[in-house]
Amino acid sequence: MSDQSLDVSQLDPQTIAVRAGTWRSEMGEHSEAVFLTSSYVFRNAAEAAARFSGAAHGHVYSRVSNPGVAMFEERLAAIEGAERCLATASGMSAIMSAIMGLLSAGDHIVASRSLFGSTMQLLSQILPRFGVQVSFVPPADNDAWRAALQPNTRLLFVESPSNPQIELSDIAALAEVAHTAGAWLMVDNSFCSPALQRPLALGADLVVYSATKYLDGQGRVLGGAILGNRSLLTTIHTFLRTAGATLSPFNAWVLLKGLETLSLRMQAHSANAAFVARWLAQQPSVLSVKYPGLSSHPQHELAMRQQSSGGAMIAFEVQGGREAAWKLIDSTRLISITANLGDTRTTITHPATTTHGRITAEQRAAAGVSDGMLRLAVGLEAPKDICVDLARGLSAG
Repeated sequence: MSDQSLDVSQLDPQTIAVRAGTWRSEMGEHSEAVFLTSSYVFRNAAEAAARFSGAAHGHVYSRVSNPGVAMFEERLAAIEGAERCLATASGMSAIMSAIMGLLSAGDHIVASRSLFGSTMQLLSQILPRFGVQVSFVPPADNDAWRAALQPNTRLLFVESPSNPQIELSDIAALAEVAHTAGAWLMVDNSFCSPALQRPLALGADLVVYSATKYLDGQGRVLGGAILGNRSLLTTIHTFLRTAGATLSPFNAWVLLKGLETLSLRMQAHSANAAFVARWLAQQPSVLSVKYPGLSSHPQHELAMRQQSSGGAMIAFEVQGGREAAWKLIDSTRLISITANLGDTRTTITHPATTTHGRITAEQRAAAGVSDGMLRLAVGLEAPKDICVDLARGLSAG
């Protein structure tokens, strides 16, 4: 049994997040089952051969496909408005698989210089070893993106909002830049999730996620996803199924359930973050606050145009550099000191010595990651309690 007769195109995104991608076995389970199997049994040799060749529909091995993983992919694709989704083992494996699946030695990437530290390492240190060159540009400077294009540019890659500076890129404008050059635009939408921003609708060709973040929403499992049109995703799948960076069945089930509350959680995260950002902006020892929902954010107008709200992420800089930043972190009692984000619990980290600690000092400076910067992922606690906890740390600094 299945709900595949349901026309999700006529439904609200919140309904899609609950109802799409639901397949039921002959047992008629209401909640999706967990398919914890490595392989599948065939009725005869002919059926095995047909499945392996693709002539017959069905699963052959869970590195290649799994019913639970397929349900997660179908549901996320419906929420995103994508033709197809591929689930991966983590957000980094999503980025790696998309690039390795589409590009070859001799190709060129133009990327934002404001990226997650591991993404920066992949692009600046690992890909060049395989003959893929990368140029880095300011995320908001459209002219710089155009100037960086080369005849062999195949891909433009950006996070918007970026990690950790909360810088935005004009996705529609960059899509035009990419397509004029015959390249693809890939957007890491992990900070917003499809509940707040839909890059494909703005012209992007590919969207990638660390599903570990808001798609799960409770810090339970690792996962990633790549979304786009069927042709591009089919090409990427050839790499993904061979390289093996696929999502585990149990993690797929956890993420599938996480999607059901995504919209409600993101609304609450955004409201809490706006409250905390306004409070931080009033504190004397806070030098600056980066939050797209504040009118003081240099790209506030763009944020309100391509996002439905400001999101949950805040970057702020304290007076006194690293010493003051560490004192603030160490003085908190409620907020979790961890580099992860997207959790129901508010988390805080010092990017210069954690998420961006392995890139060079020059790369951190170019990305605007200062010693006094802190990244706050606002959770679902009462926002006044978050502010009280931060106040304790600001007083200590």
